[in-house]
Order: sequence, then structure tokens, then C-alpha cells
Amino acid sequence: MTRICIFDLDGTLARTQESIARPVNMTLKLYGLPEQPVEAFNYFAGDGIRNALKRALIAAGDTEASHLEEGLPLCRSWMQEDPCYHVEPYEHMVWALEELKKHDIKITVLSNKPHESAISVVETIFGKGFFDHIQGQTDLVPIKPDPTGVFEILKEFNVEREECLYFGDTNTDMLTGHNAGVTAVGVTWGFRPRSELEEFKADIIIDSPLEIPGLAGIEKGLS
Repeated sequence: MTRICIFDLDGTLARTQESIARPVNMTLKLYGLPEQPVEAFNYFAGDGIRNALKRALIAAGDTEASHLEEGLPLCRSWMQEDPCYHVEPYEHMVWALEELKKHDIKITVLSNKPHESAISVVETIFGKGFFDHIQGQTDLVPIKPDPTGVFEILKEFNVEREECLYFGDTNTDMLTGHNAGVTAVGVTWGFRPRSELEEFKADIIIDSPLEIPGLAGIEKGLS
């Protein structure tokens, strides 16, 4: 029985590539480096803003990522200025989440975004109070695939691991699910291809948010 669903944010709940590309490219430009195409952030993103900036610096020609430490605070501040830049939820995602809520299944977010940015994005596009819990990266919650964030959410709602579905779109998400001992559901509409989800042994792979309620045990016609 599913009692809680934990969702990654970037590439799972919402299209966020441009919101990540914007502050990173602003940082590259500051150092005279070429801006990177938005589609490149399908691979730069997913492991926190530090790793996104590091990968972009290397791709832009700073092969030692020598500007990382100096540029990171600027990049973070620019991200926080407009964390919802061109962000939108994936088609049918709101419907799927509402179905879960109708059947008393808790919905939560675990993101590698800085905590305040994660809250801002989620509450802006889905509404304040829509999710039961939003967790971003903090000093006490390391970035995924560390399972700490999953454990904290399960503890807060007094839910067992076997009662949880964890949804994500990258190798990091599949590792997070496995490290936490919960069911790792790979979604193919996000940043990475199905082959990556298969390689990192997703327990289940789905191709549309329309599949989410059924996966959580909600039968058609009950809503």
C-alpha cells in the first residue's frame, strides 16, 4: 500500500532547465566564457547548483573549473533572484498530484536545489500548501543520492519504506531511491533518457504522469 510519494523537482515535477541555465550562464559570461545551450543542462543539472556550475565551466573551456569557488555564491544569488524563470509543470502533473491527494496519499518534494529556492519554485507553480512537505538541500540535508532527505520525510509522516514511492528522472534519483530502500520510479519525460534509468536499475519506469495514480494503487473510476 502506498501512503506517500516523494518527487524530485527538476525534470520530474517541472521543466526547469532554463531556470538553471540562466544563473549559470550569467556566471560564465562574467568570466568571459561562452554561454552553454539550454539543452546541455539536461546533463549539467540534477546534482545541485555547485555541480551544474562546475560541469558548465568545464564545458565552456575552464577545464579545471578554476572559477567555481568564486563564482558559486554569485550563481546562487542569481538563481535565488528568479528561481521560477520559465518554469512550468509537466502536462498532466497537477491532475496526477490531485488524484493522490484525493486518496489521502501524502505528496512531498525532495530536491537538490537550495532549500529556499525549492520552496519558492514549488509554491509558485503549484500553490502554497499544495504539497505536504518540501525539502531542498541544507547543511543538515545533503544533496542526493544521500538518502537523508528521504529518511527525514518518512520519519516526519511515520511511514515505512515499503509504503513509499520515490519519483525521479536521473541516475542520481535512482541511486537515492536504492540508498533509501524505497521503490525508485524512473520517469522518462525529464532530463535523461530511458537508457540511463535502466542502467541505474529503476524499479519501475513510467512514460507519463497519467500513470502515477495507478502506480500508487488508485483504481480508475474511484476519483
